[in-house]
Amino acid sequence: MNRLMKGLFLTLIVACTTAFTYTQKVVEPAAAETVKWYTWEEAIEANKKNPKKMMIDIYTSWCGLCKVMDRKTFSDPEVAKKLNEEFYAIKLNAEQKDEIIFNEHTFQYVKQGRKGVHMLAYSLLDGQLSYPSIVFMDETVKRIMISKGFKNAPDFMKELQYTSGGHYNELTFDQFKASSGKK
Repeated sequence: MNRLMKGLFLTLIVACTTAFTYTQKVVEPAAAETVKWYTWEEAIEANKKNPKKMMIDIYTSWCGLCKVMDRKTFSDPEVAKKLNEEFYAIKLNAEQKDEIIFNEHTFQYVKQGRKGVHMLAYSLLDGQLSYPSIVFMDETVKRIMISKGFKNAPDFMKELQYTSGGHYNELTFDQFKASSGKK
């Protein structure tokens, strides 16, 4: 009888546990939005079919603030969503060795001292190299603005709103920031 009671007790525990498990609402965390990164060539090709503005993240492998921006700013769900919907987000290593052909011009890596620079990065930044730097371009691949240095997600969102909304046609970025703070 003792063995029978133990068996029944064990069956009851398993049944209750199973019932409890199935009655609990399973809530999966929402998949975090991540930035879809393009190479320069991929973005230029995609832009021919579906014109969008471009956001070029010019970085180096040794840049600590570039890595922080990847972890904190570009991983922000709001930033990722805005970039994916309204921009081609491009990662451009300022020290990459691969050539990039654009507008019938070949941009190459040029060795300078111990390191070097890719001439497309040099050109986009007007020779004023600092990392991280963001370059915004319109749908015709014309530069809108250069943004130097680390930006946290809220500050970077202001830049995205400024460029995606076409506010650069009427206001400087400083004017935009001042006017958007009043709303």
